[in-house]
Amino acid sequence: MQVPRTIHRLDIRDTPLGTLSENWLHLISNGIGEPVRVPIIVARGRHDGPVLGLTAAVHGNELNGIPIIHRLMGALELGALRGTVVGVLAMNVPGVLSGQRTFNDNEDLNHIAPGRKDGNASQVYLHRLLDRVVQQFNFLIDLHTASFGRVNSYYIRADMDHPVASRMARLQNPQIIVHNPPNDKTVRGAAAALGIPAITAELRDPHRFQEDVVEAGVVGIRNVMADLGMAEAEVLCPLQETLLCSDSYWLYTDEGGLLEVFPEVGDCITRGQVVAEVRTIFGQVIRTYTAPEDGVVIGRSVNPINQTGSRILHLGREPRAIPCLVDDPSEDRPQ
Repeated sequence: MQVPRTIHRLDIRDTPLGTLSENWLHLISNGIGEPVRVPIIVARGRHDGPVLGLTAAVHGNELNGIPIIHRLMGALELGALRGTVVGVLAMNVPGVLSGQRTFNDNEDLNHIAPGRKDGNASQVYLHRLLDRVVQQFNFLIDLHTASFGRVNSYYIRADMDHPVASRMARLQNPQIIVHNPPNDKTVRGAAAALGIPAITAELRDPHRFQEDVVEAGVVGIRNVMADLGMAEAEVLCPLQETLLCSDSYWLYTDEGGLLEVFPEVGDCITRGQVVAEVRTIFGQVIRTYTAPEDGVVIGRSVNPINQTGSRILHLGREPRAIPCLVDDPSEDRPQ
């Protein structure tokens, strides 16, 4: 077992061809001067090729991306690999250690990109992550889950008008893809601004490792690697059809009380269908919610304690089934 080395900036060339290295990236220091270090695995193939970046746990309670990186790295054949896979196992180290979504100054790292080199703690931390790690990627898959009190389907957010990001999204074999241009302050948006094709993978539920979606995530990443020419492998099609949504939005309550949401993730619902009820603490129904339009349930609340303005469900609009990429004659592999 190798001893991870401490670095202050990732340089892929420091990992010899055909080897794997484990690294602690010292980004900032805490209030008593101890280093805050980000764990990074670099798998560099024996042959030149693109750099695929995998980032996990930007939100500290979203953990399924960590075993996905472990599983993928453990199965790589470095002698045949063309290019490099970089796995950032925990983007938000303070959040992971405290079991919370946000950074230790209560900022959401996925809402402040690209950060600031002269900003507060979270802004400096994220700026250095992007500058010292992410900008070296040629492609990025950012691994997320739902957050506290909610569950997700396995879905992808991507700019489906971008030919490379679109292919990456479809190759994940998710249940659902949401067309979502990266015009926000997310890590994906910051990568796109650097010219890096990027997608966000939402891998079900928070605060746990879920074997089924971990395996699905590994298959999706290996599909991308095969499509990019990084690995000799067959692209695997999904067992169930993928639904592509034109966009999506959340439904919210306008009454506080005990919330019960009826549809499950992945369910297709119709306009006017009852999707939730709110009851008083004494059990009386005081509010019923219906679907405003046809759509598919991408995610939903599982927390019955509902203050006015809480989330009900995440609705994907205009869902339509799309074929597996390898079976779609309208798609040609980029040269």
